[in-house]
Amino acid sequence: MSSTLATALSAVLLVAVLAGAVIRPFGLPEATVAVPAAGLVMATGAISLDHARAEAELLGPVVGFLAAVLVLARLCDDEGLFRACGAWLARTSKGRPQRLLGANFLLASVITAVLSLDATVVLLTPVVFATVARLGAAAKPHVYACAHLSNTASLLLPVSNLTNLLAFTASGLSFTRFALLMGPAWAVAIAAEYLVFRRFFAEDLARNPPDPAGSGTGTTGTTGSGGDSGSGHDSGPGPDSTDMPLFALVTVACTLAGFVVTSALGAEPAWAALAGALVLAVRALVRGRTTPLAVVRATSLPFLAFVLALGIVVRAVVDNGLADLLGHLVPDSASLPSLLGIAVLAAVLANLINNLPAVLVLLPLAAAAGPGPILAVLLGVNIGPNLTYAGSLATLLWRRIVHQHDHDVDLGEFTRLGLLTVPLALFPAVVALWASVRVFGA
Repeated sequence: MSSTLATALSAVLLVAVLAGAVIRPFGLPEATVAVPAAGLVMATGAISLDHARAEAELLGPVVGFLAAVLVLARLCDDEGLFRACGAWLARTSKGRPQRLLGANFLLASVITAVLSLDATVVLLTPVVFATVARLGAAAKPHVYACAHLSNTASLLLPVSNLTNLLAFTASGLSFTRFALLMGPAWAVAIAAEYLVFRRFFAEDLARNPPDPAGSGTGTTGTTGSGGDSGSGHDSGPGPDSTDMPLFALVTVACTLAGFVVTSALGAEPAWAALAGALVLAVRALVRGRTTPLAVVRATSLPFLAFVLALGIVVRAVVDNGLADLLGHLVPDSASLPSLLGIAVLAAVLANLINNLPAVLVLLPLAAAAGPGPILAVLLGVNIGPNLTYAGSLATLLWRRIVHQHDHDVDLGEFTRLGLLTVPLALFPAVVALWASVRVFGA
């Protein structure tokens, strides 16, 4: 195949894959378009088999980790963790929308950082819907917060986001060093988001709920994921309990410690995630709260296939000219202006082609200048997607969940909010990253 034809084919297929992920015709999984597209770029020679194999080997551990974390988050939900979080939100807010927003920001930030952004979108968002309905508060500020924080709050740890795992591998940093460098940027970005939300939704937050007394404890509704759970065992906090499930919390804490240990030993973090998922899976299976089929379904195999296929299609685009084009735009130093330029470029690219393809394209170009530019790419691809629906897969998934709850999302309002939060969060976060690199070293 000629170079021109290969470039055109790979670009068209990438657009088709992203369009399929956004539209999902007939409710089909994202892999429906992505897997045939990956096969086509290999069959036509738009990407060499060696490069396709190398891309699959690069993404293999990342996909394995993602599968384990998805199972871990789902089993935490089966243990009652997210219902207990909903009850905590209701108690903490004391019926006041401003307090509820602050508690929601704190909770969503921690869940995103520890259990990944998928847990915030898929498991916490329905809990927030149930909580605001029970309190009689306006849903919009709190539901929008889940979407924004699933992106912004995923900056902290290598395990918080699929993009982070890719950058973590490319950076050569340890788990703790990654968190140390990204911690200040994470905190600054979340604080900026919170201030914008307080101002943007001031009218909604000033409205007093009709029944503030309803903010006590009790069930806040179900996340809808317990279809395979509940066998009648009464030992421990079951799926309908609002008590904080201690076993699940301890397992998550041990899994986080495992990430640190595996990093120190030079092993993949997927092994620690797998261990945590196995502990909860065995417990749930023994107690009859889940089934083997439910555990397999929790891995979201079609989505994992989509990630692998998307990586191959993106590699074809990179091999056929995109790398040369962007190579002239990516700064080659870790100075503050360079980091700002990289972050802005990453944010723009994320909104044009989605954040996962953007990070796959930019990481090889930024890696030559060291960990600082790699982390700047992360700032752009994690904060930038709050500008548009198509910026990240998490936002697309959030939008579907919102529609399932019969709640309208206004595109103009979403964009106006993003035009405020993205620059006001991104620029201070880049400055904080630059300061971290200078103080702690990379």
